[in-house]
Amino acid sequence: MEIYHLQYPQHITIDEKGPFSLAIGFFDGLHKGHQAVIGEALKNGDRLGIKSAVMTFDPHPSHLFSDGKNKVGYITQYPEKSRLIEEIGIDVLFIVKFDWSLASLSPEQFIEIFIKGLGVKHVSAGFDFTFGSKGSGTMEQMDTLSNGEYGTTVVGKVTDIDEKVSSTLIRKLLSEGDVEKTASLLERPFRTVGTVVDGEKRGRLLGFPTANVQHDDESIIPANGVYAVKFLLSDQSYDGVCNIGVKPTFHDPSVSKPSVEVHLLDFNGDLYGKKVAIDWIARIRAEKKFGSVDELVEQISKDKETAKEILNGY
Repeated sequence: MEIYHLQYPQHITIDEKGPFSLAIGFFDGLHKGHQAVIGEALKNGDRLGIKSAVMTFDPHPSHLFSDGKNKVGYITQYPEKSRLIEEIGIDVLFIVKFDWSLASLSPEQFIEIFIKGLGVKHVSAGFDFTFGSKGSGTMEQMDTLSNGEYGTTVVGKVTDIDEKVSSTLIRKLLSEGDVEKTASLLERPFRTVGTVVDGEKRGRLLGFPTANVQHDDESIIPANGVYAVKFLLSDQSYDGVCNIGVKPTFHDPSVSKPSVEVHLLDFNGDLYGKKVAIDWIARIRAEKKFGSVDELVEQISKDKETAKEILNGY
């Protein structure tokens, strides 16, 4: 898959322009609704005998409009998003910088530059996709302003048990620790990516050494608690039990920053500095404060067995 980073007005520097069948949207999470939109781009690309493409934006619009106060965390960071889009079978990925210059374009300007200007012959998007200044452009306008130069497909609302599948819903589920429902909406386990860093090494003292995984500040991680996880290092996957939280048995929850610590069930080796991924399979329990270290050790042993049962049947 070819990847082009575009920025208005310096974007017309790409090596190749269309024709493309384009799916357009932010696509955070690549959930079932997003997959339906991208599937239409593939289908129309095959029908027209042209390359398929995806156009997405970076950063999330909330990072521009919120003055840093209400920025939306990412369900899927860009390297992972790119990997997933490539797996779907897309030929070209356009990542457009979302800045004030782009946000100020009228719908007509956006279409002239980023649709017609790139040689797009078909546009697929969700029914609620908007573009142009203040989100004033709709897919109805996208079609009206085509002047016959490209076709359009609008994908309707995708639901799961009468709920609209959306990135907002997935963020809510993750804030509640519901990684299993999240996986059903993504059609794959929720995955985070981070780097193993030095921790307190308290788990080692308790007999359960852990990998302390540091995530990007803009990544979403599930709610505090204990989870059965798959831990991915290079091309290998290992079973693990993960604790997210402030370790209230040892720290004051009001002043401590949550950490992500994974105890691997079938691995021995040095992980410090390694880039790793975590697939979140199931939540075992909420985080709690224990009356003694012995109580904590006993519960960790139970959590470990529970994780084994879950992952053996996964």
